[in-house]
Amino acid sequence: MPGSPFTSLRRRLALVGGRPASLAAEAAQGRRDQAGYRPSRLLEGTLAHHPLGEVVPWTEPVAFLDGTQHVELLGYVGTLPLVAAVVRAAVRQREARRMTLAVQSVRRVVIAHEAALAVFGAALDGHDVLVLDGDDAPHPIRDVERAHALVDRTRGALELAVAREYRLRHPDAWLLVDGTLTASPDWSRDPHMLGVVKSHAVLPFEGEALEQYLTLPYAHRTSLFQPGSRDVAPVYAWGLRLHPFAGQDLFHGLVRIEAAATEATVANVDRLSCHLLAERAPRSADPRADRLLYGIHDVERFLRAQGG
Repeated sequence: MPGSPFTSLRRRLALVGGRPASLAAEAAQGRRDQAGYRPSRLLEGTLAHHPLGEVVPWTEPVAFLDGTQHVELLGYVGTLPLVAAVVRAAVRQREARRMTLAVQSVRRVVIAHEAALAVFGAALDGHDVLVLDGDDAPHPIRDVERAHALVDRTRGALELAVAREYRLRHPDAWLLVDGTLTASPDWSRDPHMLGVVKSHAVLPFEGEALEQYLTLPYAHRTSLFQPGSRDVAPVYAWGLRLHPFAGQDLFHGLVRIEAAATEATVANVDRLSCHLLAERAPRSADPRADRLLYGIHDVERFLRAQGG
């Protein structure tokens, strides 16, 4: 594959008798979600739309965390697939309107059954080895899916690691995460951390309440609620409409914000929402721009510029 970061690995696979593959296995795929509902407990009476007023830019330092993953199917040893990935995570901080790199980390991995990995010996060009194990018989399609799941977990662990390192250096700075805070009890308890969730595969309400949630007007927030099934890492959450959705999909511009389950979150939800509205600009040139804060887009763009 021209331009692939795994060209040398494919060549080595061919030399040892394997079968290189020429197509990417859903390169740079994000995490998987399953559509459904997770009933939530309202914290502000009934579910309502709350207007927010003027946007309020952050004046203090604020940081953004995101991760990327590039995944490719290298090929096969017999019928055993080999999958390779480059996983990155970083925190970039904005101070006085200037973005700088605070923390970054990268991990390169090759994933396969032990018998397939053995053909490489010790020569894997600096890649870590992740072994597909278990009692199930090898299956070329299922094994690729399992490899993707390992990449997802590797990315999650890398994001936790860079967030931990950033917190050691900046214990009181605001840190905005692309995704849920429930990935870690440390994140869900952090009083200066916000999760910005763009995916709506799992919805917090059903029926009439769901219609109220999904018809949230621009520059409004929903009532606060506590998502269900979050006993290990409980958070408070609310819907926020970043851009008008008239003439668009119901999900256009809609994000779910997560914060620590504290009285401070209840007291500051409007102020935090107004800060987040200010983070919409400049609008990124990205298909997800309606739900993507520019600071998070900046981290993702920085990571992708590092190459494979």
